[in-house]
Amino acid sequence: MTAAAPERAPMTPGQRKLGMLLCLITIVLAVLDMNIVSAATVPIVRDLDPVHGIDRLPWLVSAFALAATALLPLYGKLCDLYGAKRVLLAAVGVFLVGSALCGAAQSMEQLIAFRAVQGVGGGGLMSVTMVVIAQLKGPEDEEGGGGGSTGGIVAGAGMAVGPLVGALFADHLDWRWIFYLNLPLGLAVLVGTAVVIRLPETAGGRRLDFAGAALAAAFATGLLLLTEWGGKDYAWTSTTILALAAGTLGALLLFVWRQATAAEPVLPLSLFRIRTIRLGFAVQGLVGMGLMGAIMYVMLYLQVGRGIAATSASLYLIPMAAGMTAAGLVTGRLTARGWSPQTFLVAGAGCAAMALGLLGLGGPDTGLWMVRAELVLLGCGLGQLVGQLVQVVQNAAPARHLGVATTGIRFFQTLGSALGAALFGTVLVRAFAAAEPGATLGSVRTLGGAAHEHAVRSFTDSVDVVFLLAGGLMVLVLVLALRLRVAVRGPEVERVLAA
Repeated sequence: MTAAAPERAPMTPGQRKLGMLLCLITIVLAVLDMNIVSAATVPIVRDLDPVHGIDRLPWLVSAFALAATALLPLYGKLCDLYGAKRVLLAAVGVFLVGSALCGAAQSMEQLIAFRAVQGVGGGGLMSVTMVVIAQLKGPEDEEGGGGGSTGGIVAGAGMAVGPLVGALFADHLDWRWIFYLNLPLGLAVLVGTAVVIRLPETAGGRRLDFAGAALAAAFATGLLLLTEWGGKDYAWTSTTILALAAGTLGALLLFVWRQATAAEPVLPLSLFRIRTIRLGFAVQGLVGMGLMGAIMYVMLYLQVGRGIAATSASLYLIPMAAGMTAAGLVTGRLTARGWSPQTFLVAGAGCAAMALGLLGLGGPDTGLWMVRAELVLLGCGLGQLVGQLVQVVQNAAPARHLGVATTGIRFFQTLGSALGAALFGTVLVRAFAAAEPGATLGSVRTLGGAAHEHAVRSFTDSVDVVFLLAGGLMVLVLVLALRLRVAVRGPEVERVLAA
């Protein structure tokens, strides 16, 4: 007879808290690295390629986002098949290799390629960590927000703080430290996760749907490239964009067919038969659009419309980050005491819609303290949405699909952010062109006198349209949140999947 494997001792409350801390550090690494580079582009270009580097800047950011997003469905399935801890260790390892290579890059081409390597690991840092947090929760956390809510808030706050950290690094340190700083923190996470965290072992042995993962990656990459190129590098009616759109649609249709026929699909279509998960994914996509619109266009409004320097403008995101963190901590405690997450989803959507509406009613003469107050309100709204959505979807998902459902949240948020950037960018350009025929957004700062004042007014009016559109999306989020039925994982969900 073969001796049974010794059963592992359960983690103590202290070990769980340490594990949660390691997970939060991991999320901070992922979110900061996704946003921090945008504020250090000038010294990077000056050092690596002062002649042509500016033309390659979009790829510096896109390479990370493309690699991270394309692999999200695969990461979720790997967690369900082989265990979240193993997948997280692998993701952190790849992220550290990519960070070291980025810091040592000697050309823009090398840096872009190494950013893609870093993105392969970075996608797992965010999504897989949320799976680990869900599995780390002790019995005392089962009915509350637990660490998943806090993780979502840390992620959202990191999006707001990232540009500020990048600006400080660019001004006071060599830009390479943006990447080298990941190494000691990442190694601490790697060792701590290997030693401290103990999660349930998975049986493994099931085949991975590589074809489905490849089709998901092709669809995500195509969609992100469409939003990156369309209306900027190529006209929306150009042959390149139309061909890319056709290929992206084809990849989506093939992916859906594959998920309906594969024995082990990377994103089981049965999950979409669960009302809470279906609506949760839709809400997360809309929140991603709103969050992108808020951060990107608040920065544009402050720099172009109010003439504030980039580093100083990034300080205005701190009130939003503070609002997100405070709201997330409060809602996490209240849900732990029995409050319904749906209450905070509705309240959060209402706060975000109101804040974006107020931003949209402002202008070039709006008091800057009023802008800060509106950003605090916006942060409070987003803080209630980001963390609670993760928790709601995780509770509704069957245990065997926890990884797929969790990474699905991140996947739809990322796609929503990309679509939001394209939609809001198109609206801004069209609105400004209607008010200033023949002028471009880049020419606002070069004008003088009455022409400058008129162009600034036209620009702020155009940004106001973007804010009002984002506020309308948050109203739609509110409507969907009212239709959510907050579920707890159990026999009911399993019956839905078995039907």
